[in-house]
Amino acid sequence: MAVELKSSDTIAKTRNIGIMAHIDAGKTTVSERILFFSGKIHRLGEVHDGEATMDYLEEEQKRGITITSAATQCFWKGYRINLIDTPGHVDFTAEVERSLRVLDGSVAVFCAVAGVEAQSETVWRQANKYKVPRLCFINKMDRIGANFEKAIRSIRTKLGARAAPIQIPIGAEKDFQGVIDLLEGQEIYFDDPEGMQFRIQPVSPKNQAVYTAARESLLESLAEIDDDFCEKFLGGEEIDAGALRTALRQGTVSGALNPVLCGAALKNKGVQQLLDAVCHYLPCPADISVEGKDPAAPEEVVERRPYRDEPFSGIAFKTIADKNGDLTFIRIYSGEIRRGDEVYNPNRRMSERIGRLYLMHAAQRIPIEEAAGAGDIVAVIGLKKTYTGDTLCDERHPILFGAMDFPETVISQAIETVSTMDRDKLANTLAILAKEDPTFNRQMDPETGEMIISGMGELHLEIIVNRIVNEFKVEVRVGKPSVAYRQTLSGRAEVEGRHIKQTGGHGQFAVVNMIFEPCGQPDNEFENKIVGGTVPREYIPSVERGLRDSFRRGGALRYPFVNIKATLFDGKAHEVDSSDLAFQLAGSLAFREALARVRVILLEPRMRFEIVVPAEYLGDVVGDMNSRRAEVHGIETEGHLRTIRGLVPLAEMFNYTTNLRSMTQGRGTSSLEPAEYSPVPENIAEKVRADRLKALEERAKR
Repeated sequence: MAVELKSSDTIAKTRNIGIMAHIDAGKTTVSERILFFSGKIHRLGEVHDGEATMDYLEEEQKRGITITSAATQCFWKGYRINLIDTPGHVDFTAEVERSLRVLDGSVAVFCAVAGVEAQSETVWRQANKYKVPRLCFINKMDRIGANFEKAIRSIRTKLGARAAPIQIPIGAEKDFQGVIDLLEGQEIYFDDPEGMQFRIQPVSPKNQAVYTAARESLLESLAEIDDDFCEKFLGGEEIDAGALRTALRQGTVSGALNPVLCGAALKNKGVQQLLDAVCHYLPCPADISVEGKDPAAPEEVVERRPYRDEPFSGIAFKTIADKNGDLTFIRIYSGEIRRGDEVYNPNRRMSERIGRLYLMHAAQRIPIEEAAGAGDIVAVIGLKKTYTGDTLCDERHPILFGAMDFPETVISQAIETVSTMDRDKLANTLAILAKEDPTFNRQMDPETGEMIISGMGELHLEIIVNRIVNEFKVEVRVGKPSVAYRQTLSGRAEVEGRHIKQTGGHGQFAVVNMIFEPCGQPDNEFENKIVGGTVPREYIPSVERGLRDSFRRGGALRYPFVNIKATLFDGKAHEVDSSDLAFQLAGSLAFREALARVRVILLEPRMRFEIVVPAEYLGDVVGDMNSRRAEVHGIETEGHLRTIRGLVPLAEMFNYTTNLRSMTQGRGTSSLEPAEYSPVPENIAEKVRADRLKALEERAKR
């Protein structure tokens, strides 16, 4: 059924929100209940049954986890809510990153038992990066061990957030009965075992003291961030629910505080109140400033008002491969687009034509017959050269929005087809997957011809391989996962790179004098200090290209070089025999000379870990982590559970989940996220180098 986006869907009553959380905190269940209560779906599907609406991929249904962000929209009390459900597993953090880049607000879901977990911190940092206003929802209040106050403390201490409860629970665990609304002074009871109906009554005498104290705390939080509100509060004025709601909305939109609600989504409790809070407190598109740069003058700031009568602008934030044409998701910031319109991509400096326009409901496509406009999140077919993070705009009114940053891959493995006839099909499949997923890379080893795929973790690559086999029907074999090591220099080297050949006719002549040294940046730096034109200006970029190619190739071990500053300070050229190629080769030779003079340091990715185990297993687990070269930074006590945090080399953590289950009789949980690259101890580095050289030699013989 086609839809028309009517003008009555005003900007003021539009909410573009995401649901974000650590894995298993219940965010997809929250999304499912939002769709159910808003009337978007009429039958609840459960994550554990593989039937959740927003988990539509076969791998998601089979594993019971969210792998890719899914978009939908629903209506609640006259408000239109465009909703994106995001993954909670760290291997798919890029899905959260690109969703938060285009959302106006978010609901952060926390487990009432565990509070803030490792991936909770990651997604919170991502939301901070894009200044996304947030509500907090403490879920699973009916679980054994649920503790609302503990969860609030963890939000404040671990995330540094100003958590401001606007509800407090009535009971917990099996005695969780409802919530007290601190604005309206009401008790909301979920008498229905399935939470479909609720009962409202004034605050009872037995709960009056706790209500008064909690409301006073909320007023104090608002007084700290709002001068006008502070005057009323200190002056003893009566503050009604409307004034409270206005101050809360201003504080939420500005990012000064985060309203907190609670419930039990699996039992349908508290979700309707959460929907009310989304409409009351999270921003509409008009509340968020829209700024970019002029592509022709990057120092110039360009503004767009989020209305349909403005020039069109938007960001492509996700791509899904389709046999009928790639499906590109676009957040429209200003103006309108229609089927057949031509839009300009300033990142690629080319125009694209809009084919078909859709609203998405998970995997379902709903055609848009009229225009889509400011505030909408839509999917488009017809864009051929537009990638994640690209800006789209009116060519007569160009604007360039900030790019998205994605983490470096940390794990890789070799992949090959079972049948040689499928090689081209595999190459095409990998290209499609790389366009869909900016944290998935593939490259051909130039010396062995072997295809290497890289990703964010074991699960990431496992799911990629399963999709290749099941979705794209390509039978493949894969090697064991391997760590994505890097290399850097231990010290400074001043060298000369000479590429001089005379072969009759035009020869090749290029000499560069360079300094190579470690730098504090994660990337490599190139600095030109040529004075007097000893190396002509037109050849300077050639030297840099030669160096960057050498850094990428990675020398004998073929691990990329990082954290290196290269300074070109002198050189020689020949009027006839110098060329771009000659100076590229001279740059490469200079770096090779530096490698011969300075010790090379091997770097490995270290992961930030969080392990939660019952107290009786603490000694065994810590001892095991010490054997894995872990740095334990702290151990927290919560009841009978112990939470261990620190850093550990990724190389030591393959198949760790299975080992942890064995050590703790299935009662321990763990999570990892990329943290940093650091030097490998020399005794281990020697073995890594020897194994790597042997593997490369064996590949070359195949």
